[in-house]
Amino acid sequence: MRRRLGLGSRPILLIAFAFAVMADPVSSVAYAVEAALRALDGDLTLLVPTMGLVVGIVAIVILNYRQLIARYPGGGGAAGAVGEAFGDGWSFLPIGALIVDFVLTIAISVSAGASAVIAYFPELAPWRLALALGLVLVVGGITLFGHLGRVVFAVMTISFIVVAVIVLAYGLAADPQPPVDAAPTAPGSASILAVLLAFPVAMALATGVEAPSSAIAQLGQLDNDGRRRFGQLTLWLTLGVVGTITIGFAVEIARLQIALPSADSTLVAELARIAAPAPVFAAFQVVTALLLLAAASSSFQAGPGLLAALAIRSIGNGNGTGHDIGILPRALGRTNRARTPYWGVALFGALAMMIVAIGGGRDQALVLFYAVAVFISFLAGLIAMATFSKQDGRRGYFALNVFGAVVVGFTLVANLTRGYPLVSLAATLLIASALFWMWVRAGRPRGVRNVAAEAELEAAELAGDDPVEPAAP
Repeated sequence: MRRRLGLGSRPILLIAFAFAVMADPVSSVAYAVEAALRALDGDLTLLVPTMGLVVGIVAIVILNYRQLIARYPGGGGAAGAVGEAFGDGWSFLPIGALIVDFVLTIAISVSAGASAVIAYFPELAPWRLALALGLVLVVGGITLFGHLGRVVFAVMTISFIVVAVIVLAYGLAADPQPPVDAAPTAPGSASILAVLLAFPVAMALATGVEAPSSAIAQLGQLDNDGRRRFGQLTLWLTLGVVGTITIGFAVEIARLQIALPSADSTLVAELARIAAPAPVFAAFQVVTALLLLAAASSSFQAGPGLLAALAIRSIGNGNGTGHDIGILPRALGRTNRARTPYWGVALFGALAMMIVAIGGGRDQALVLFYAVAVFISFLAGLIAMATFSKQDGRRGYFALNVFGAVVVGFTLVANLTRGYPLVSLAATLLIASALFWMWVRAGRPRGVRNVAAEAELEAAELAGDDPVEPAAP
C-alpha cells in the first residue's frame, strides 16, 4: 500500500537528506582553505579574497545546477543531461569524471582524517602513511557490512557545523598571533594575479556540489515536485553552510595571523587550538576526523554502486528466463549478504590506497590533483543545459549556462596549467574512453545516461532510507 509523507515528516526528511548529501563539500573546508594559503605562499592578506572567489564560483555552479535539477527531478545529474543532449555515448565523460572523483575523495579524505588525528596526537606523525592506509581499510571494511544511512551522515555533518561555529565564536575574542613574515605581494594587478593562480587549488570546495542532482533519485517518498524542491533547497543550504564556514575560517585565520602550520598539524586545527579552549579543540578534531571519514565512506558506497549499475546483470522477465544488460564484468555487480558490491569496494580501496601511498598520506600533496574531474563533469553538464536552453528559446537561462560554462572552463584550464592535475584529466578521459569502447562492443545498450540515478536508488534501498513506495509523479 502506498504511503505518502505527512507534512510534519518532510522537514525531518529534508534535514536528513540535505545534511547527508553536503557531507563531502562541508568536509572539504578542512583542507581547501589551507590549500589556498599554501598556493598564496602564506600571504594572509589575500586569503579572504581568494576564498571569496572560490565561494562565488561555487555559487555560479549551484545556480546552474538548480536548472538541471528542475529538468531531471528523478535524478541523473550531468550524465543524464549530456546523454540527452548529445547521445548516450557522451554520458561516459561525466561518468568517468565521477569515478575519478570518488577515488580521489576517498584518498584525500582519509589523508585529511589522518592529519586531523596527528594534529591532536603529534606523536603519531611518523606513522602518518600507515594511519592513512589503515583508515582506507577501516572505512572500506565498514562499507562491506552495509551502507550507512543518510541519518548517520547528517549527524556527522551537523556535529561538525555546530563545533565549527563554536570555534568561530571563540575566535572573535581571541588575540592575534605575532605577525608572520610572508612574501609581500604588490598591490593591484600583482595581487589579482596571485589570487587567480591560487584559487583553483582551493576549488576542492566544489566537490560534492553535483551530488544533490543525482541523490534526489533516493527520495521515492516524494513526487517530482517534492524531489525538485528538496534538491534545490539542498543546493542553497550547501552554499549557505559551506560559504559561511569557509569565509568565517578565512577571516579569522587572517585576523589572528595564523601562519601555515608545520607538517604535523593543519591550518584549521591551529585555528581551533589558538581560538578555543582545549575541550573545544579536542571536540573539533574529533568531528573533523569523523566527517572526513564519512565523506570517504560516502564515496566508498557511491563508487562501487556506480560500477555495479554498469555491470552485466540478469534481469528476469517473469517466466524464469532473463537477459543480460550492462557493459562491465559481472563480478563488479556481485554482492555479499549485506548486498554490497564487494569487488567494487575492493577496487576502489586498492586505487585509493595506491594514491594515498603516492602522496605519502598528506592531503595537501593530493589536493593538487583534485577539483579537475568534477569540473569536467560540471562543464559537460552546463554545456548540455545551454543546448537545452537555446532549443527552448530561454535566453536568460542560456546566458546563465554560458556564463557558468565559461567560469567553470576557466577554472579547469587554470588548474590544469599547474601540471599535476593533468594526471586527473588523463585518468578521466581514459576511463571514459574505455567505458565507451565496452559500450559499443556490447551493442550500445540503452539507459547508460540513467546509471547514476540507478546507483542512488540502489544505495537508498540498501541503507533502508526509502521505506515507502514511490509516489506517482
